Amino acid sequence: MYVSMKGMLERANKGKYAVMAINCFNLETAKAVILAAQELRAPVIIDLLQDHLQAHLGSKLLTQPIIEMARNASVEVAVNLDHGKDVGFVKRCLRDGFSSVMMDASAYPLEQNIEITKKMVEFAQTYDASVEGEIGNIGSVSRNNLTNDEMYTDPEAAIEYARRTGIDALAISYGSSHGDYPDGYVPPFRFDIVEKIKADTNIPLVLHGGSGCGEANIKKSIALGINKINVGSDFMKAQVNSIQEYLKANETVDYVRLIQGTVDAGKEMVKYYIDLSESTGKSL
Repeated sequence: MYVSMKGMLERANKGKYAVMAINCFNLETAKAVILAAQELRAPVIIDLLQDHLQAHLGSKLLTQPIIEMARNASVEVAVNLDHGKDVGFVKRCLRDGFSSVMMDASAYPLEQNIEITKKMVEFAQTYDASVEGEIGNIGSVSRNNLTNDEMYTDPEAAIEYARRTGIDALAISYGSSHGDYPDGYVPPFRFDIVEKIKADTNIPLVLHGGSGCGEANIKKSIALGINKINVGSDFMKAQVNSIQEYLKANETVDYVRLIQGTVDAGKEMVKYYIDLSESTGKSL
């Protein structure tokens, strides 16, 4: 079933669990996500990053077949633009059939962020699509820029932002970073930020950079009100590992088996996170 994030996140909010949003960039990665969700009867979100779309096949060519896969799925599947920073590109994605978009204007001052996001919420209503916004600044491991005190979301600003924009979900920064952490490193989380924003808004909150955050951090985040968890690095790392293992064991490369192995490995990682998010069995 092809749906927007709105309904699944509203139910997750009431039920105190989270829905997994997995970063995909081709048909095989999308297939792995949908297969995992179907096996566990869980709602799921396919995140397509603006940077990936612009660097590869664009919006329409890639997303149309993924949307068709979502329509044919036996569970709820949303296709969401992740970190849409270009207003024109975000609008194009909505026209191309995205059921959900993230309008990421977090780099702008608060008033501009509110203005840009509110206009996108109004525009998305024409397409019956949901909108995620962001306030705060989530770091990047690859840029050696882990989230620090100055990058955390200001709860008071987040509450005002949520009230004035009418967004369906709010991404906040409270300790996670995008990318693959060094071995053994688990980021410290500022759970007080989640508690304050949730208490005053009661809207679905989003954890970006969920890979490598640790089970304890994720479980406590869900208990305090996180309802959408984004994972990309762990999903892709599982697929890279499957390629490396296959090439070590096989002198002659069978490309079809190589790619199928990535689908299987990706599916198992998604199933792990679905169980951790407590969304197993939660699809309509």
